[in-house]
Amino acid sequence: MRVNVIGAGLAGCEAALYLAKRGVAVRLFEQKPLVYSPAHKSAGFAELVCSNSLKADRLDSASGLLKAEMKMLGDSLLEAAEACRVAAGGALAVDRDRFSETVTAMVRGQENIEIVNEEVTAIDESEVTIVASGPLTQGALAEEIGRLTGGQRLSFYDAAAPIVTADSLDMTKIFAASRYGRGEADYLNCPFDKAGYEAFYEALKTAERAPLHEFDDHLTVYEGCMPIEVMAQRGADTMRYGPLRPVGLKDPATGHRPWANVQLRAENVQRTMYNLVGFQTNLKFGEQKRVFSMIPGLENAEFVRYGVMHRNTFLDSPRLLGKDLALREHPNVYFAGQITGFEGYMESAASGLLAARAVYARLCGQSVPEYPAETMCGALLAYITSPVKDFQPMGANMGLLPPLETRVRDKRERYQVLAERAVKVLETQLKNGA
Repeated sequence: MRVNVIGAGLAGCEAALYLAKRGVAVRLFEQKPLVYSPAHKSAGFAELVCSNSLKADRLDSASGLLKAEMKMLGDSLLEAAEACRVAAGGALAVDRDRFSETVTAMVRGQENIEIVNEEVTAIDESEVTIVASGPLTQGALAEEIGRLTGGQRLSFYDAAAPIVTADSLDMTKIFAASRYGRGEADYLNCPFDKAGYEAFYEALKTAERAPLHEFDDHLTVYEGCMPIEVMAQRGADTMRYGPLRPVGLKDPATGHRPWANVQLRAENVQRTMYNLVGFQTNLKFGEQKRVFSMIPGLENAEFVRYGVMHRNTFLDSPRLLGKDLALREHPNVYFAGQITGFEGYMESAASGLLAARAVYARLCGQSVPEYPAETMCGALLAYITSPVKDFQPMGANMGLLPPLETRVRDKRERYQVLAERAVKVLETQLKNGA
């Protein structure tokens, strides 16, 4: 039996590779390079748009636990990510171009995957299909999804951060370090004093935003990708407790912790480009140049990409999807990726993996795999398929997991125990054939 997969993003590639490696014929539809979404620029698969960070890979972190579970469940993309890693302290960040090239080669090299470069306008319900078209699904396919779901779709806005060249930075004002000494000074740090920060804050708060002509008039911003100018509107200290927090850092020029601090993360292996961590934005390009050049060390920065903002679409998954990620009213149509409400790169890939495992179990005449509530995969799956009044996308976080029977006060120790519990119960589940 053949399975259709629509979309060669993280979720689609993960799903296609999982099935193909197990002998299932997969037809993978990808509209690029014939048609591009507003945010995508590359013809390659698994293109990373918002950031090049796949977040922490320590087991005592939510993202690290998710990665550990994915490896246990038969993941493919983490191997590609490791091969394209760039230094980022305790985080797994990748050279996004190399990552896309590596994943594309993995998919094209799999003999059971047939790649079809065309825009899908209709879904054949007689065939098993995994829709992983992404949060920027538009046009005829969006209308087709609307037909299948009764129009029960929602939308929010996502934003990407700017990228600057390394040789345009003033390194006399910037120092290399990771918070609390984690990693090998993987981040570049731009320290603000109090006066400089307050001037920057005032400029940012009043900077002019780009119009959202093609989008809805009512702006709903996803908290996990909050535009920096929206954050500034919430108060002078909001950024200092968010992406500009100075904790865990010491400015070698003063010997003291900065008043506020902007971190730059390597965008490629050669470290010739850096992105502004946490600086997703919808400011006009000229305003980005003016305001962000007020950051110490960025006075003459060359911006090779300005921040952009785009609308993301996601399903009202609790009403529409079952635990197998198939539409309750159209059981041959599965969904995966950020369109389901799994928010984040690795979360998106994980949902592709979960959808593929559900499809494979079905093809083998087995019951749908279940994932314990104590696991991150199980918690995320439960979150997007359980009734809720105002559904919003969710990324991996320890708050999704059931509490421990015995209270552990230290947060890092508590997270480690939660993660070890998750790994143990998943191992048991898999040994029992689930």
